[in-house]
Amino acid sequence: MHPALQGLFTIFLGVGGCIAYFYFSNQFLDKVLFPAKGENIGRNINRANLVRPWLFLFPAMFALGLYLAYPVFATLWYSLTDREQDGAFVGLANYQQMFADPKFWEALQNNMLWLVVVPAASTAFGLLSAQLTDRIKWGAIAKSLIFMPMAISFVGASVIFKLIYDTRPVGQSQIGVLNAVWLQFDGGVGSFLILRLVPGMLMICAAVAALFVVWSMVQTARSGKGGMLPTVLRIVGALILTAIALTALSFAFGAFTKTYNYGVPQTWLTIPGWNSFFLMIVLIWIQTGFAMVILSAALRGIPEETIEAAIVDGANPFQVFFKIKMPQISGTIVVVWTTITLVVLKVFDIVFAMTNGQWETQVLANYMYDKLFRANDWGLGSASAMIIMLLVSPILIWNVYNARKEMR
Repeated sequence: MHPALQGLFTIFLGVGGCIAYFYFSNQFLDKVLFPAKGENIGRNINRANLVRPWLFLFPAMFALGLYLAYPVFATLWYSLTDREQDGAFVGLANYQQMFADPKFWEALQNNMLWLVVVPAASTAFGLLSAQLTDRIKWGAIAKSLIFMPMAISFVGASVIFKLIYDTRPVGQSQIGVLNAVWLQFDGGVGSFLILRLVPGMLMICAAVAALFVVWSMVQTARSGKGGMLPTVLRIVGALILTAIALTALSFAFGAFTKTYNYGVPQTWLTIPGWNSFFLMIVLIWIQTGFAMVILSAALRGIPEETIEAAIVDGANPFQVFFKIKMPQISGTIVVVWTTITLVVLKVFDIVFAMTNGQWETQVLANYMYDKLFRANDWGLGSASAMIIMLLVSPILIWNVYNARKEMR
């Protein structure tokens, strides 16, 4: 059959099937199940009206169950079986093997580091861009340029940054921008400031911020506000943030103690510790535009009267921003932060295209891919997929909870 005819047939079958489903299901409901006649006509009509919305929802619920719920249960089952034993049930053996694998803990540690740096940096740069571009005449052009990386795929962005990090042998001209800059350092004061002090202090600040959030979450959890579920989520979040803070402090220590080879071109993506940050820059570059667009809309939604009143009372621009604007868009900041966090937990393309998890850059999604499609071990691959789902679930539940609270 000609492809055009196949397309028309598919459209006819799909549309016709939907019409037939709704027509015949309503006929069955009104004529057979709850007929509008006899002594119970009023009760039957009420019952039919209660059931009718579920007839409309059933196709969508069935499709979601088939394409979302079923894979979750199937993955859970596969994580409890062993392919080499013809799918025999092995219980938690795959999880025990995974937890004994150093590469898994490397992937988990790297994911925690990504969670510290990428959402914070993307949200901060997005907020800064939103604030600054709203105050200049050519702000629309600036926003377009900042948002443009969102149109580039993760793999395409990885190729671009691979050229930036490119390394040529000693004596040849460096086409990689980073190596061209690196050759200007000689180990002096500038090298200490840029290569040690700045990254070290950034990691310390990130750890302090994470610990402050942990303290706030623990205090709120102790008060018991919001019920059992929010309290449990806060405790889980506090434990995760504590691990993130410890990871950030370890990287800060490494930044101050690492020995650098000045004057020699570096293969940046093979330097453990630093290479993870070079990968994160790609995702920050992409996600900053997303954060800027959402936060810019939130900033524009702040009533001008509030800002004008603060200025009349003598507030300077910093006070207006941090004490007037920030509290009013805090909900939007949380949404942007958690959305980028979900992207980070599932990050795969950038690591796969640039390092493939080598040189201590492994992340959970790439670890899952290696076990599932390279090692052909569906047990370990599914177990790592379940770990990713467990990490993502609290954030999704928290977003749903906040959304419902705002609707109420």
